[in-house]
Amino acid sequence: MTNHTATDQPAHPPSERATGLRDISAEQWKSGTAAWLGWMFDGLDMHLYTLVATPFVAELLNVSQKDRSVGYYSSWIQAAFLLGWALGGGFFGRVGDRLGRAHALMLTILTYAVFTGLSFFAHTWWQLLICRFLAALGIGGEWAVGASLLAETWPSRWRPWIAAVLQSAVNVGVILAMLAGQLLKNAPPRYVFLVGIIPALMVVWIRRAVPEPREWSEAKSSAAQQTPRLVDLFKGDVRRTTLLTVLVCACSLTAHWAFMFWYLQHLRNLPDLADWTEPQKTALVSNVMICVMAASIVGNFLAGWLAKRLGYRRSISFLYLAYFAMMFYTYAVPRGYLSLSICVSVLSVASGLFGLFTMYLPPLFPTLLRTTGAGFCYTIGRVVAAGGTLFFGVFSVFSRSGDYRYALLAAACLFLPSAGIVLLLPEPVGRHEGKRPRMDTD
Repeated sequence: MTNHTATDQPAHPPSERATGLRDISAEQWKSGTAAWLGWMFDGLDMHLYTLVATPFVAELLNVSQKDRSVGYYSSWIQAAFLLGWALGGGFFGRVGDRLGRAHALMLTILTYAVFTGLSFFAHTWWQLLICRFLAALGIGGEWAVGASLLAETWPSRWRPWIAAVLQSAVNVGVILAMLAGQLLKNAPPRYVFLVGIIPALMVVWIRRAVPEPREWSEAKSSAAQQTPRLVDLFKGDVRRTTLLTVLVCACSLTAHWAFMFWYLQHLRNLPDLADWTEPQKTALVSNVMICVMAASIVGNFLAGWLAKRLGYRRSISFLYLAYFAMMFYTYAVPRGYLSLSICVSVLSVASGLFGLFTMYLPPLFPTLLRTTGAGFCYTIGRVVAAGGTLFFGVFSVFSRSGDYRYALLAAACLFLPSAGIVLLLPEPVGRHEGKRPRMDTD
């Protein structure tokens, strides 16, 4: 198989001619807006369950929130969500290649909006598990489709900043989820899922206003050559990149999602909140999550700034180490809710590293394997993260009831191998327009 590079295309395609925001066309603005809003609602629907997991699962099981079965079944539901998130990335990535980015974007949004709304009607834990799994198919698919839509329509030399802006959309969506939690704090936990229906309204606008990228349309019309198969990811020089990328994604996504799910459940069960009412606890976790997302937005742009100066690999490795150090500091000793709230907000700056994945992973692979390679590696990472979330949830059952501190400390250690492995991956050199990319390692 020929190892194509990003410069197999014309050196200056229309999307690369813009030198400033004034040069961005109406079609580019529409595509960018659609991708950004899709990711924003992605974050909204993704974290509605995280906000009410403990009280809602306890309600479905008809037990106390302190009961160990709550953590156990919450783990299974979140693991099913992450599995669906993984499978959705592969499924809708394929749909996006066949039907087009805009059409696939509409399907992903409809999927996660409908099944998030249906979570309202769950009356058993396994019904909620099914709804979360199906919603996750759309949420996972939106990552690949939205990233491709933006990458194919906006200038590539803006890549680090595009990654930061796109990742910030997810953070804004999570903040909106927390605000919804605040507004509905006195309502039964299931009512928060009705907010997830709102993104479906966006589909009408996408259908009317957002065109398919010219790059995809031209490739679709001239697709006479044989498309590489999945097995080609494990042949020749590509095999090493595939295996290393899978390891990086698996380790770091497991650690990140263990933190993103369990830190709120740990916060809810702190001894100094024992006398708080449920609405008071919901208000607290909402406020903390808003602070975490605001810090993550700062981290997105910090990661972009670092990538422009240090390159992707060194920036990601440094932020992995920072993530580990701050998680260790946060959970090494028991903390009250105020100290813990400050610590988790600060450490979330390091999570900006995942914004770089959007623009770093695809160029690691040959042109005709680009979406397949990035999607496959990220999908495997998500599957492992699903198992990791379940493992750390079960792990916490054997510690003190409601104390997830030890599980979070164990999860943080996975950032250490991630920091080393990512340095073994290639660095795309010549990211700016007009230079021929080559893969280089130190």
